[in-house]
Amino acid sequence: MKKLALHWKILIGMVLGIIFGFIMNTIEGGKGFVTDWISPFGTIFINLLKLIAVPLILASLIKGISDLKDISKIKKMGLRTISIYIGTTLVAIIIGLGIVNLVKPGTGMSADTIEKIKAKYENSTDVTDKLTKATAQNDAGPLQALVDIFPSNIFQSFVDASMLQVIFFAMFVGISLLLISEKKAKPLMDFFDSLNEMVMKMVDLIMLFAPYAVFALLANVIIAFDDTEILLKLLVYALCVVGGLVLMIVFYLFLVAVYTKKSPMWFLKQISPAQLLAFSTSSSAATLPVTMERVEEHLGVDKEVSGFVLPVGATINMDGTSLYQGIAAVFIMQVVWPEGATFSNQLVIIFTALLASIGSAAVPSAGMVMLVIVLESINFPAELLPIGLALIFAVDRPLDMCRTTVNVTGDATVSMIIAKSLDKLHEHPIEKNWDDNYDKVK
Repeated sequence: MKKLALHWKILIGMVLGIIFGFIMNTIEGGKGFVTDWISPFGTIFINLLKLIAVPLILASLIKGISDLKDISKIKKMGLRTISIYIGTTLVAIIIGLGIVNLVKPGTGMSADTIEKIKAKYENSTDVTDKLTKATAQNDAGPLQALVDIFPSNIFQSFVDASMLQVIFFAMFVGISLLLISEKKAKPLMDFFDSLNEMVMKMVDLIMLFAPYAVFALLANVIIAFDDTEILLKLLVYALCVVGGLVLMIVFYLFLVAVYTKKSPMWFLKQISPAQLLAFSTSSSAATLPVTMERVEEHLGVDKEVSGFVLPVGATINMDGTSLYQGIAAVFIMQVVWPEGATFSNQLVIIFTALLASIGSAAVPSAGMVMLVIVLESINFPAELLPIGLALIFAVDRPLDMCRTTVNVTGDATVSMIIAKSLDKLHEHPIEKNWDDNYDKVK
């Protein structure tokens, strides 16, 4: 009997988790059961992925840069990567603004619905927490984002999982290794090569647990929805976001087909486990180890490319988040500040959302924090900000799951494009399994 492919196992786990969550919502004590006995397994899975994210970035990026043997190649790959990421982000924002201006989901919302949403979410701790974080980030100096890239204590950066700082340190080490003699550099390069192989094997082992973990994660998401009426009222807005994200996926598939000459369906099949995990976890950072494994061993991107492009992408390439911010900002204005939805303000939104995507953390719901900054850039009335966030809060988690899926798909697409441009895209990648060496050690 043919072994069931991983993406099908994960998909089955997701569907069963959703069904189980709805059933538990109808049973007295069901929510408590899911929270106490099911949800922790999803948390363990995410913790394991986060555990290996930093050593994976460190090992793969140092190895990738030191293997290039030529500093000029780093410059070439870096410029291409950043340029393409900026380009796809601009496309995402424009798609988002185009859809929200065409559909106008905020113009038909009744005053009663607005009042109900306001009463339920305006003073919630989650909304006020995001406002506080956005205020703190906005109050920082204009160059604070640049300052934050350079760590003063790399071990603290490891502890905090400060991805940009880890990426900078890894690039610094990789370039320094190129500038010393090959004899002196080889022991350290061999160490990071071995570390990279070991961490990728950890990914294979962790993924054995993935179908059960996504069951737990999705069940926990479903029990959090306790007001279906509000969800239905926000359905048009949510469909605008999802429609824009689907168009963005289509755009990626077009790039894959035209530039890399690969089948779009083949691409989706190979990257689907990473997409499904991104959907389940709502975290590009947590999904990064799986994204790297799929891109290298299934899409055929050379480690020199994936080790640089994917960690950078997980930090600065937030196409799905940028598209969402464009739609959410204009939707909120259509509902509570219609006079603000001008063409000039939307141009400011394009620029601010682009910058915000670079500074957005690769963690769940970070997009809402950056949304506040986008709104403040157009002088959105401060007293209306809590109401604005309350309007979209009820559907933020499912939309966060969708936009994270797009973020990860974008990273994989760009890695293929960069690999193709550098002749580093392999036709027949070697797939590795958790038990490749098991017979020798059992």
